[in-house]
Amino acid sequence: MPRINIAVVGFGLIGQEHAQRLHDAPNLGLACVVDPVADPAVIQARFGCPLEPDLEALLARDDIDGVVLATPNDLHAAQAIQCIQAGFPVLIEKPIAHSLEQALEVQAQAKHHAMLDRCLVGHHRVYSATMQRARDIISSGQIGQPVAVNATALFFKPADYFKAGAWRTQPGGGPILINLIHEVGNLRALLGEITEVVGLSSRATRQFAVEDTAGVVMRFESGAMGTFLLSDCAASTHSWEQTSGENPSYHRDNAAHCYLVAGTRGSLSVPDLRLQRFAEGTESSWWNPMQSQSITVAAVDPLVAQLEHFGEVIRRRQRPKVSLADGIENLRVAEQIANACRPG
Repeated sequence: MPRINIAVVGFGLIGQEHAQRLHDAPNLGLACVVDPVADPAVIQARFGCPLEPDLEALLARDDIDGVVLATPNDLHAAQAIQCIQAGFPVLIEKPIAHSLEQALEVQAQAKHHAMLDRCLVGHHRVYSATMQRARDIISSGQIGQPVAVNATALFFKPADYFKAGAWRTQPGGGPILINLIHEVGNLRALLGEITEVVGLSSRATRQFAVEDTAGVVMRFESGAMGTFLLSDCAASTHSWEQTSGENPSYHRDNAAHCYLVAGTRGSLSVPDLRLQRFAEGTESSWWNPMQSQSITVAAVDPLVAQLEHFGEVIRRRQRPKVSLADGIENLRVAEQIANACRPG
């Protein structure tokens, strides 16, 4: 199978993750890295590929099959449109844009240039084997009709995280758009569309221009309700990163979970996949015991799976699993949460 040559634009935390996986992939290749401040000698030594100074220089090359945009959030829309207009398939890191208005312009440009099936958004948890199994359990009716979800993303980001990217301390860079938008994608996958949100936020701990903590109540189209507690300054392991084990960079807590989905016949905690339910023929009642089982799945690196899928999109063998429309809906909900959390 011919190798697909992909460029990574942006060499921050997630850009480095993408670059390493492309370098290691058997049928994908890291064609080059684009970053205005990275050291070309470091890039050459680590990956054996060149460093381009900007996106314009990249798009002038004729050896690129696709582009991964891993730049700061406020650059996503403009850079995605540049790639689309130049005819390059593009994987846009989440969020798809800094605002819903910008995201809709990306979609309009992709439609105009017949590139809708050549663009995908980097909500990589869609490729998680754990999430797929959780979706299957819920959709198969094993917990009955879903009623509620209690979800958390509680973790502590160290000071150097913000020193490495000062944009994370400014509007658009808080945990609602950086982190909660991932959770929105997960909850939509598990329980369907979110139709209403109410929220409160605080920046009392870090005192940045953006929130560090938020609490959200949400209603799903099915009628199910959910709560979400988010904080990037909470000393806790109750987050997807620290309970799923999918990224070895994070310390894993095998005893914790971050979602509890409850239905009329049982409940499922995620990502540990502990299923509790009433036995067949037994009335749903708090007086009756529930049977419990732990479900296991084979580990999959969702970032690798996402890049492999991007390669198939470039080859025109698959359609995007996370389309621009999906990315827009995740952003729409996150933006509504941010609006709901504003004082007044």
